[in-house]
Amino acid sequence: MKAVLPVLAVACVVHCAPTTTSQTTNTEHSEKKLEMVGEFGDQQATGVAAAKNGRVFVNFPRWSDKVRYSVAEVTSGKVTPFPDEVRNTWDPASAADRFVCVQSVVVDSADHLWILDPASPMFQGVVPGGAKMVEVDLATNAVLRTIRFGADIAPTKSYLNDVRFDRERRFAYLTDSGLGAIVVVDLANGTQRRLLAEHPSTKAEKEPVSVAGQTLVVANGDRPQVHADGIALDPTGTWLYWHALTGRSLYRAKTADLRDASLTPDALGARVELVAKTHPPDGMEMDASGQLFLTDLEDSAVVRLDPNAPAAAPRIVARGPQLDWPDSLAFSPDGNYLYITASQIEHAPRFNQGVDRRTEPYRLWRVSLK
Repeated sequence: MKAVLPVLAVACVVHCAPTTTSQTTNTEHSEKKLEMVGEFGDQQATGVAAAKNGRVFVNFPRWSDKVRYSVAEVTSGKVTPFPDEVRNTWDPASAADRFVCVQSVVVDSADHLWILDPASPMFQGVVPGGAKMVEVDLATNAVLRTIRFGADIAPTKSYLNDVRFDRERRFAYLTDSGLGAIVVVDLANGTQRRLLAEHPSTKAEKEPVSVAGQTLVVANGDRPQVHADGIALDPTGTWLYWHALTGRSLYRAKTADLRDASLTPDALGARVELVAKTHPPDGMEMDASGQLFLTDLEDSAVVRLDPNAPAAAPRIVARGPQLDWPDSLAFSPDGNYLYITASQIEHAPRFNQGVDRRTEPYRLWRVSLK
């Protein structure tokens, strides 16, 4: 059994009663326990990643002036800038070489940590030269390379949100939640393509979204439009799944089609499949058996869906007020635990007429899957 991060506090019991929302959801077990792994004070964590030896990493997007650093390793509940302090020191003049606004951290099958920086602080637009992915070898903590995204891949109003890796075929797949698109990166030669940018599968939907009983609206009363966000790759690398955050439709496409540069936009769009209707999710992750885990924003929960039986109701893995906007997911290396960040996004000023209703500390949780 691989090492896992020690738990810091007494477990919080979550009673998983059936949901009362319109989409029926079954309970995974009669009771699940959420365990607190880390507290971050006023640092709002979104992404989480777990390495093979149990090391855990989180990131803090630059959505406020409070951000002290962008990427950190969690050790005994404390956070340390990673991979070094210099890269985590904000300097607008050095956006190409320092972190600007990191949204996601992901560990690939080679045990390399990838840091995705959409470089759009405060959602005010991509800083020129700042959009990038940074690859770190966790055996040495050395940065191996930086893959940069130009304005053709990361336009000014884009927000590269999450990424999944196929090391065997040497490809990466990203979502853009700012404008709506899928980005495909050939890791062997650095070639990048922006796909499905005009396809409805990558776009937000018009239905209202409520989180913890609060309907999301921005200052002018409009509903926010957050496009392709959650992303997951099946264990064989055959299917890529994605979902808009403000939407209820889960889509997928064969990765072979996404990699096929000869397909026209219309031909590729025709091969996209609608898998299921779900509650609006933020993070998504797929386990080694091909089960899809999604955060459920409306129910402060995490659910499990079998893509091979999409008509079956999702099953609740964990639910409770601790999961206040469950954001990103990551499995422990042995697959026995699922890590969950709670980012409280619905309490941010943009959804509360300029008033910040978030409460500190921000926390990282995990739930046993055994």
